[in-house]
Amino acid sequence: MHYLKKLLPMMPVLLCMQVIASEGPGSEVDPTLPPRLPLNELRVFAEAFDRVSSAYVEEIDDRTLLENAIKGMLSQLDPHSAYLDRSSFSDLQEATTGNYGGLGLEVGMEDGFVKVIAPIDDTPAAKAGIEPGDLIIELNDMPVKGMSLTEAIRGMRGEAGSEVKLTIVREGNAFPKELVLIREIIQVASVKQRLLEDGYGYLRIAQFQSKTGAEVEKAIEKLSEEGRLFGLIIDLRNNPGGVLQSAVEVSDVFVSEGLLVYTTGRLSNADLRFNATTPDATGGVPIVVLVNEGTASASEIVAGALQDHNRAVIMGTNTFGKGSVQTILPLNNEKAIKLTTALYFTPNGRSIQAEGIVPDIWVDRSKVTKLKGNPWRVKEKDLPGHLANGNGENAAQPSSSNVELATQDYQLNEALALLKGLNILSRKSKQPQG
Repeated sequence: MHYLKKLLPMMPVLLCMQVIASEGPGSEVDPTLPPRLPLNELRVFAEAFDRVSSAYVEEIDDRTLLENAIKGMLSQLDPHSAYLDRSSFSDLQEATTGNYGGLGLEVGMEDGFVKVIAPIDDTPAAKAGIEPGDLIIELNDMPVKGMSLTEAIRGMRGEAGSEVKLTIVREGNAFPKELVLIREIIQVASVKQRLLEDGYGYLRIAQFQSKTGAEVEKAIEKLSEEGRLFGLIIDLRNNPGGVLQSAVEVSDVFVSEGLLVYTTGRLSNADLRFNATTPDATGGVPIVVLVNEGTASASEIVAGALQDHNRAVIMGTNTFGKGSVQTILPLNNEKAIKLTTALYFTPNGRSIQAEGIVPDIWVDRSKVTKLKGNPWRVKEKDLPGHLANGNGENAAQPSSSNVELATQDYQLNEALALLKGLNILSRKSKQPQG
């Protein structure tokens, strides 16, 4: 058969076919051998391969065809399984460490288009206003339809300083929008921290990289050095995820004991359980975790662990819902496949796959407009002859910082207000009752 001669790279599979075909209907099968292969389907594949190779309008290298067949097989499994050649494997390593030349987007595939999961903070994509849920339909005037996810990512990455043109579709907009972005060296700052007000800390985790756990510990130390903490906000909005182990380490910073996450799969080494090993680094201060539809994968692990342990109040909107674990399986020294091998579950046994983390308090992204006060409204202090209060002229005045925060980031303002309320209730509960 002519078409079998063209499949020399597949000889191990064909030899296995011959062994299986030689077995009679009543013969016993060695349990150590791989399962029987469907001979008819393999013959159909080999014939289709031969016809494409010989009849396609342009000549295609047989090895390229075989690689494309592998890519097609993986692309039909789920949005996160993929074939990795040397270049794409290098891209994966860059994403894990946080250094690469590109736009700063975490993306997936939906209906053949590239869907934005989340833009990474302080990158060209974030500065251009790209939002979670945007669909990229063209790259440099080339239709994305028909591209693999790997090809699309490769098209967005490149040398720093070079241009890339994106055509995006956004829900609610009648027409596509064209954006020209300049690629930069993306050095993702995994963790940032600051005090919103005295005693109330803010921790932003943009992505889960290999050292994120250690960075979170250092950030907590820095916040504590600035004064006693009464509450902490952990911002996981638009966090696309990353390394599973880093998510475990971050959860461990805030949970003193117990199960943090577990995974189950068909392989024996896919069944893993991760437990807290260190004391709570914050001493048990109230925590609010901010999430939204761009909160995915590893960030959902952290939100789920803190929610199940009643360690934090989850606030925002439903998360992305990626509850699967991918494993890199080498094929040789240069190529590998990224394969979904397990599902992960929160400590209470919840799978968030295609559902996401449901927040304890729903707060949608909103714009707040400050209303003008009535300049003619009279207060007690405006009345002639009003009595003095005895507090003096230096009495504390309300700060306008809350109004500014609500205008800039309504969800963050609501999280801060909740932390203050929890702190007030905590103080009052400790006061002696008469």
